[in-house]
Amino acid sequence: MNEKAIRNAELELRRGILTLSVLSQLQTRQYGYSLLQALTDHGLEIDQNTLYPLLRRLEQQGFLDSDWSVAESRPRRYYVLNQQGKEALQIMLDQWQQLVATMERLLPMKEELQ
Repeated sequence: MNEKAIRNAELELRRGILTLSVLSQLQTRQYGYSLLQALTDHGLEIDQNTLYPLLRRLEQQGFLDSDWSVAESRPRRYYVLNQQGKEALQIMLDQWQQLVATMERLLPMKEELQ
């Protein structure tokens, strides 16, 4: 078994899921660490070295707004979906639901693989 090839395939599968997951959690304003915790609490492990570049990319793409808060002991950058991000999330959710339905028809049940 080529473990490196399998790992690369897993990483490719996760990339799009991470974008959708992050957008789904930013309907309310959050800072990076709180977002990391929310994703982990829902069962999606993500490394901070993956999350922070993703947040910056989504902001550059026009899906997120961010601002700095210095009200607490440490300055924190908060992120939230803007209108374009909400529209993108809705489109991605619709696509996700279609893909899940298609994959359920295409993929064999785990029991069938044994």
